[in-house]
Amino acid sequence: MDETGVLALLDELSDLIEDGKPALGNRDRRQIEVAPALDIIDEIRQSFPVEFSQARQIVRERQGLLEDTEAECNRILEDARNQALIIASEQEIVRIAQQQAENIIADAREMERETRAGAEDYADSVFSHIESTLDSLNENVRRCRERLNNKATR
Repeated sequence: MDETGVLALLDELSDLIEDGKPALGNRDRRQIEVAPALDIIDEIRQSFPVEFSQARQIVRERQGLLEDTEAECNRILEDARNQALIIASEQEIVRIAQQQAENIIADAREMERETRAGAEDYADSVFSHIESTLDSLNENVRRCRERLNNKATR
């Protein structure tokens, strides 16, 4: 059956509805015989070409393929997000390790400066004590020589 046959069946169904008696005085509701209406609907269904059912099957398959593709896309996106988080956390670990290394180096340099300053202060203190001791010994040697020279001139 071609398109005009389907249109004729639809017109017949429309006439059947319009010719029905108003139900309980309501113009928007009609009483019709069910059997002729169902027969017309069956004829319309039978007139659909096989391609129509094949097209519906293709649409269903395509919808399934789209759903599968969307699920795969979501899985790939989730994997990408997880990998990005892993990379970001690894980069954060490297950044933290570098910061800690820089802090350790800075602390070591500060400790070296403090140790050097302390060692220099200690060395200066030791040399000052030695100098004082040598001055005292030198003074003692000078006095001893003077006594020795004074005894020799007498």
